[in-house]
Amino acid sequence: MLDPAYADVIQRRLEVPLSEGPDKVTTLEEALRRLVKPGMTLHLGTAHARANVHIRELVRQWWGKQPAFTIAAVGLGSPWTALIHGGLVKRIITTFLGEGYPFPVPSPLISKAVLDGRIEVQNWSMLTFPLRLLAGAMGIPFLPTRSLLGSTMEEDNTRQGDFQTADDPFASEGRVGYVRALVPDVSLLHAWAADRAGNTILAPPMNENLYGAMAARQGAVVTVEKIVSSEFIRRHAPLVKLPGQHVAAVVQTPLGAHPGGMYGMNIPEFEGYAEDLEWILEMRTAFRKAETAEAWIKEWMLDVPTQTHYLAKLGYAKIMEVKGRADTDAWVSELDSLADRLPAGPSYNATEMMVVTAARLLAEKVRTRGYRAFLAGVGNSNLAAWLAAYQLKQAGVDVELMAEAGMVGYLPRPGEPFVFSFRNFPSCKMLTDIFHVMGIFMGGRQNQCLGSLAAGQIDKHGNINSTIIPGVTYITGSGGANDITSSAREVVVTLRQGRNRFVDKVPYITGPGQRVRAVVSDYGVYEKADEHGELALTGVFAGKPEAEAVRAAKETCGWDLKVASTLRCYDPPEPDELALIRLFDPRRYFLGDLEGKA
Repeated sequence: MLDPAYADVIQRRLEVPLSEGPDKVTTLEEALRRLVKPGMTLHLGTAHARANVHIRELVRQWWGKQPAFTIAAVGLGSPWTALIHGGLVKRIITTFLGEGYPFPVPSPLISKAVLDGRIEVQNWSMLTFPLRLLAGAMGIPFLPTRSLLGSTMEEDNTRQGDFQTADDPFASEGRVGYVRALVPDVSLLHAWAADRAGNTILAPPMNENLYGAMAARQGAVVTVEKIVSSEFIRRHAPLVKLPGQHVAAVVQTPLGAHPGGMYGMNIPEFEGYAEDLEWILEMRTAFRKAETAEAWIKEWMLDVPTQTHYLAKLGYAKIMEVKGRADTDAWVSELDSLADRLPAGPSYNATEMMVVTAARLLAEKVRTRGYRAFLAGVGNSNLAAWLAAYQLKQAGVDVELMAEAGMVGYLPRPGEPFVFSFRNFPSCKMLTDIFHVMGIFMGGRQNQCLGSLAAGQIDKHGNINSTIIPGVTYITGSGGANDITSSAREVVVTLRQGRNRFVDKVPYITGPGQRVRAVVSDYGVYEKADEHGELALTGVFAGKPEAEAVRAAKETCGWDLKVASTLRCYDPPEPDELALIRLFDPRRYFLGDLEGKA
């Protein structure tokens, strides 16, 4: 029997406390007022949800004061555009600038600020940006990468001193890039839960992960859906991704990610909520013009002093709506409400023909070359990869869909074509982060990944531009496009054709064209023989005489287009092919209307 003295020590000294650690709970107003100073570099986290509640408080505290912040974020669009429009930001370090959900487009206000020189943008790719944060967290000066090589980002970031290239010291990989460590002053994050000491639970997928918070000089200001006990944290330790030692303040802010969403992971204590589609579309419309943006910022930021006031303004019905949309099968009833938007009959338009042809080409390459995964971009390239994956799986071919944010092996659900849609999370076989998807599964030594990309522009050598047309517009930036063109085994681009899109030489190389071996447009299919070749017309679509199709392709191409001696003719879409892509995009964000149908 245990000596009573030991039993007493166990009871007095070894009991696991319900709550433990310093109390860092405060208000968001106090936390940002104490920790955020002019001229700082602020990391805005997107793992797992966007820190939207922080942005509203930053705007309220700094509106009209020009604090000259540097913002570091994987992507930036509305409502974060308010930081740019209000003159709070001097410099942005990012991979994507523009509107994202539910479909990506350039932001007029951001584009104007870039072209006018009111903000400086340092462009990175989806993998190299978090690599910089990881280096900062690890306390090392740089990390190696294959991304950016041969792109305009290599030139720009080398000139700014944040990227270098060198020969592989082990003489096996040739030229290697090195990204400089990025160390923010403060990281701003929204998460599911934390205890009062700041030990934080986040839901996957993790996007850039938590290295921005771990690198930040002053740590992270973490807002959470709920504050929990240390006992709760221990019980869910596998979901704790940020320990309290990296957290400077904890604030409870329910629905802090709105208008974005939070994936509940089927944990009873975490009541998920989805993206607020209608609210986001209304906000995006407001941010097209300066005067309407001003009115929106005043109504939803400056005149709403706290999150409690914000939720009251949203109202009970709206809150219940976004929580309902988070249900795994919410798409079923939503699709029923969109049934009248689904076209009937065999008619199709040129965009649908393009998407179906791209899907067939992707599937053909999987069958003949043994690829095991798709890494799809956005828009029609995404729809093509989704259709190809379903067609291959039906035929018994093992292939998986992946998405940059950390989604592996997902089955896209109907109703919404956004690649990172929350409704696709429950169908994933793995939820992880950018480093796994982009660095290993897509770009690693054993990868068998086929890339499917969109672009703003493409040239005759397959170089793509999704970043900027100088003097005309800032498009959106690389996102994962550069990483895919740098490391995937092969890339197929899907892009509507016009002389302003099919250009002789792109003015900015977002992704080098060596691995781009085929392009599918609404005028035909273009391929090149090898990585140094030139894209030539190799296929046209049924329903139009070959000579007419060739003439139209040449007239809408910005270079002296070569034509293969024998052209392949692609058949019209089958009913199942049309049905699937229309179910994925019932609002026809990407497919467009059926006027002028083929």
